Amino acid sequence: MAPFEPQNPNYVAEVRYRFAQQPYNLSIGAEVTDVMPGRVEIVVPSRADLVQHNGYFHGGLIAGLADIAGGFAGWSLVAEDQGMLTIEYKLNIVAPGLGDALRAVGEVVSRGRSIIVTRIDVFGSRNGEPVLCATSLQTLKVMNLPPELLSNAA
Repeated sequence: MAPFEPQNPNYVAEVRYRFAQQPYNLSIGAEVTDVMPGRVEIVVPSRADLVQHNGYFHGGLIAGLADIAGGFAGWSLVAEDQGMLTIEYKLNIVAPGLGDALRAVGEVVSRGRSIIVTRIDVFGSRNGEPVLCATSLQTLKVMNLPPELLSNAA
């Protein structure tokens, strides 16, 4: 991953603030565990309502978690009056989502003025070892936020 400079000096607080504002993130029990410029890690612990009939994490959860991690990796780089919208993402589930938690690592691949591209890897675990269960590429649109949505994160 190339080094990126955040445009907001309070990017860590901003990412955590925006993450906590989204009810879906909270409803799945997601937690931001690491924030760096252009990189965000999110963990979701296993719960009975997040798995499918075989006991694996549901594919919809895996996809949603990838979208969230990539989006916040992008958000870590933009100015405080900007946000993101996902334009497109492609997800390949390469193994069942197993284990006590899913961990998604979103990293910015390319940062343009109005478009950001991220790569996201989602990991489950087997016998205590991380297992890649999905990989994704995502395109984000940088958006100027309306005044009423400007952050109080700082």
